[in-house]
Amino acid sequence: MTAPQPIPFKTEGPQPLLREIPAGEPYPVRALGPLQPAVEAVQGLTLAPVAIPAQSALAVASLALQGFANVETLNGPRPLSLYCLTVAASGERKSSCDAPLMAALREHEKEQAKAQRDDVQAWQNALAIWGEERKRILSEIKKGKGEKKAAAQADLDAQGREPAAPPCPDRVVTEPTFEGLTRLYATGQPSLGIFSDEGGQFLGGHAMNSDNRQKTLTALNDLWQGNPIRRTRAGDGAYTLNGRRLAVHLMAQPGVAHAFMADPLAADSGFLPRFLICEPPSAIGTRFHCKIKPDNGALAAFSERLRAILETPLPMDSDTRELQPRILALGDDAKTLLIQFSDAIEVAQGKGGNLEHITGTASKAAEQAARIAGVLTLWRDLHAVEVAAKDMADAITLAQFYLSEAARLAHAATVSTEMHRAEKLRKWLLESWAEPEIILGEALQKGPYGLRDSKTATAALTLLEKHGWLQPLEPGTVVRGSARKAAWRIVRGGGDLV
Repeated sequence: MTAPQPIPFKTEGPQPLLREIPAGEPYPVRALGPLQPAVEAVQGLTLAPVAIPAQSALAVASLALQGFANVETLNGPRPLSLYCLTVAASGERKSSCDAPLMAALREHEKEQAKAQRDDVQAWQNALAIWGEERKRILSEIKKGKGEKKAAAQADLDAQGREPAAPPCPDRVVTEPTFEGLTRLYATGQPSLGIFSDEGGQFLGGHAMNSDNRQKTLTALNDLWQGNPIRRTRAGDGAYTLNGRRLAVHLMAQPGVAHAFMADPLAADSGFLPRFLICEPPSAIGTRFHCKIKPDNGALAAFSERLRAILETPLPMDSDTRELQPRILALGDDAKTLLIQFSDAIEVAQGKGGNLEHITGTASKAAEQAARIAGVLTLWRDLHAVEVAAKDMADAITLAQFYLSEAARLAHAATVSTEMHRAEKLRKWLLESWAEPEIILGEALQKGPYGLRDSKTATAALTLLEKHGWLQPLEPGTVVRGSARKAAWRIVRGGGDLV
């Protein structure tokens, strides 16, 4: 039997595929103010990283409150809308964290949908009556003459517009297209959320494909800013929807999220910098049952508060459903704190500053702080007239955390999906594969999930070869009893061959 022989080539040892991402700062849960008890309760029940329920709580609070007020910022009033992206691997209990914090919203939607069935029936009856009356009047106009025709014309003018359908009660969608979202704003609630614990479905879906990506990013940027939705299409005509609000919370696995962060269009369009992004360290392997903490009623209090806000009528024009939010001012001390924070961030963005590489995100940090402060303020008191210094200080702490996460994760924007797959294969080879060689078929059949097709596996093996983690063997080399067309010897630590 011929011993496996690597093809000779010059090497200086394996090169890293991914630069190690330094550990992030602990999530400042105390800065969540009135949201802290519920977040800690979910973390105690799930034992997931606390950042995951924190993101869910902030996002759902933003969704509930964004229709009531715009918060004062250093550049004028802005919506309370927050866009959140939570990066966590499968098994980190993202759904388990999200569900209890969304429960009251889901129940509210169900109740509203049930009530709408009666409204729809009443509308259908009114529409039928209106239609029959219109037919009668038009018939009289067609047949009538003189005074009778004039009277029928007056009846037509007096009849008014067709009865409007009751608005759709849904407040949350998971993977809408821009067209679908626009239709929902036209016929449903003026305050909506894109929420998904499988964020890859949206980031990789129809709305974000190569044909629609630019359009979708531009539209979502406008909604974050509070700008009108303008539509011009053949068949639909042109129309404008004012006073609409959108909150977003996408939970995505690292490969999907990093590919999204790597997209130059996402960054250059300003879409990515609008997100509060975090990728907490994994808790898998530490979540022992004995550590679970029972909820002391914090979740019930959170749900009760959320329900009370959702049941409060939104300030809107009854005809156009355009939101008419009031201005939530900054108290003097709160404004002073925000100015100091903004100035510090401005310095850090300059040449040589530690935020020089993420100026798009950094330039929005002060506004993010004001938005978060507005959410914390109104969650505590829906009728508050200004943001207090304590809430602004907490919001700045949170904004600083998200800014540090953005800086920490920025290098992921240069790592491709193929590189992530190769890294996954590399770790599997070094940690789980005992043999000194690997062949394509073994990588396909036994390798990590996501590499189970020939093209993907070959690309990953080729990248590992390029970076020195694999040495190609001569074609025909016998490996595990058979001559192989393609096989590799694995290079382990320090560049030594197994």
